[in-house]
Amino acid sequence: MESSPLISIGLPISLFIIMVGIGLTLTLRDFGQVTMNPRGMIVGTIAQILLMPLVAFAIAPMLGLGPALAVGLVIIAACPGGTTSNLFVLLSRGNIALSILLTVSASLITIVTLPFFTNYALQMHFGEGADISLPVGKTIAMLVVIVLLPVAIGMFIRTRAPERAKKAEGMVSIFGGLVLLALIIALMYGSRDRLLELLAQAGPAAFLLNLVGVLIGLASSRLFGLSQRESLAVAVELGIKNGTIALMVTLTLLESSEMSIPAVVYSVMMYGFGAILIMMGRRLVPITP
Repeated sequence: MESSPLISIGLPISLFIIMVGIGLTLTLRDFGQVTMNPRGMIVGTIAQILLMPLVAFAIAPMLGLGPALAVGLVIIAACPGGTTSNLFVLLSRGNIALSILLTVSASLITIVTLPFFTNYALQMHFGEGADISLPVGKTIAMLVVIVLLPVAIGMFIRTRAPERAKKAEGMVSIFGGLVLLALIIALMYGSRDRLLELLAQAGPAAFLLNLVGVLIGLASSRLFGLSQRESLAVAVELGIKNGTIALMVTLTLLESSEMSIPAVVYSVMMYGFGAILIMMGRRLVPITP
């Protein structure tokens, strides 16, 4: 699984296409709407980029995770919101413009923060002298190419051909979901000999990370006076992660199927939490006329 060309080449290409899809949802007007009241962006970005990895660092020793699973948990925690988070926010009647901007801003900041948190986790759990490390320069360059560039391309297409962009947006979201599903199935099959053992270890940690992330999103938003719609957007962004980025880091850069298990488990569980937020939002937030 680690050395498969399908993973080393196909996964970055798939992620590039998925990130184009995020760019297709974004216009310059969205930036203007949110910057007029930036509290949601500030709270959501800090919670995604800083608090979630810190939660993962706390959960790993608390649940006695092995080194590989502990690092994998930090990696999925340090990832930005996923491509489907905007759909969950829309269905929960949350603030969709804030959700899109949080996805994009966290994706761009992740270019720098993800290598930092990953290497810190590797040093903490494998020791200073360990052979395993994430090449920072290569990782940043790869993330720029498959995150920053495609988002810019998507925004350009949205500006030039808004109707086509709107049609393509849905197809790219479906493509992203199918890629993640295919990866999850392949990884579970590849780790079938130790699957139950790994799931038993990573399952509670992934569940707790997801639960705490959603609660942090709701609590911090209300603490800083955000509206219900903004709070839902922040909570969904913290709960629905871009598991494809985590799998790209663990499989193509670190070449470790075991480190990818927390991302796989989290990527399955997060849809359950997303469904709960949808039900909550539809009960609490009135339909906008």
